[in-house]
Amino acid sequence: MHATRAFALAFLLGACWLATFRPAHAQLVLGVSVNKAPPPLPAYDQPPIPAPGYLWVPGYWAWSEGVGYYWVPGTWILPPQTGLLWTPGYWDSEEGVYVFHLGYWGPHIGFYGGVDYGFGYDGTGYEGGHWKDCSFFYNGAVNNLTNVAVTNIYSKPVAIDRRSNASFNGAMGGTTANATPEQLAAQWEHHVAATPEQTQHAEAASKDPALSLSRNHGHPAVAATPRAGLFKGRGVVAARLDKPIEAPASKTPAVSNATLFQGNVANHKLPSPKGSAATSSGSNEDKSLPGAKPLERRSAAPSHHLRHGSRAD
Repeated sequence: MHATRAFALAFLLGACWLATFRPAHAQLVLGVSVNKAPPPLPAYDQPPIPAPGYLWVPGYWAWSEGVGYYWVPGTWILPPQTGLLWTPGYWDSEEGVYVFHLGYWGPHIGFYGGVDYGFGYDGTGYEGGHWKDCSFFYNGAVNNLTNVAVTNIYSKPVAIDRRSNASFNGAMGGTTANATPEQLAAQWEHHVAATPEQTQHAEAASKDPALSLSRNHGHPAVAATPRAGLFKGRGVVAARLDKPIEAPASKTPAVSNATLFQGNVANHKLPSPKGSAATSSGSNEDKSLPGAKPLERRSAAPSHHLRHGSRAD
């Protein structure tokens, strides 16, 4: 499967959740080999929430052949069902290549590589809010709730201790977080893929030249948007300027044939960044792995420091 299409697929409790939740695949993993690490996360502020009921989905670096790395802006999204939370996708370094794990909706936050996306996503969980009695309650300490009448608000200060703006887990320069038992348990729960709104948002980002790393040098003019697909106008937030980042070549075969693995991660052989893709079955078509085991990770304890508000320098 082409990498662009694969990235585009990248997104209570109690009686309320049981009445509304319909399961999808347990986990989606994009088996795409990239031999260059994704760039650091840009620093940006969160745009105001457009209306009550929306949840924040942080921005991330995606990859497309012919384009290379490009930024998918953070945005506010209506969850597909009541009681669901968004676990962001993340890049993971395995044996010298970088593999992207797609985000998903689920009743609990799973492992997302220890990447500090900000706005409640501190790398270990989510401090931006929670569901209660079929309503979402927002933490005003990490969400921009200005200009909108939101009644379900509480304030829980979180510590600012940003150690890294790394966008990937493992390898030199990446995060060193490991999945907790709770995150591993969440990985086995039923998940819902990205909504059509999220899919269209990611597709639009892949087609916008200004969002490519080769053009924005790591500091996109559209780092976050108040609504999905809205890349111009009021509320659009630019990244803070910093040291320019050099983009790796995008027209060379740095990516082998992409494979979308559906189900929990198996101990499959990763594609080589210098050759054609090779999955455990030798095919580059979509694979369902319903009986596969979660990817085993090192046992060291992950960081428990929290992020407050915006992506900081």
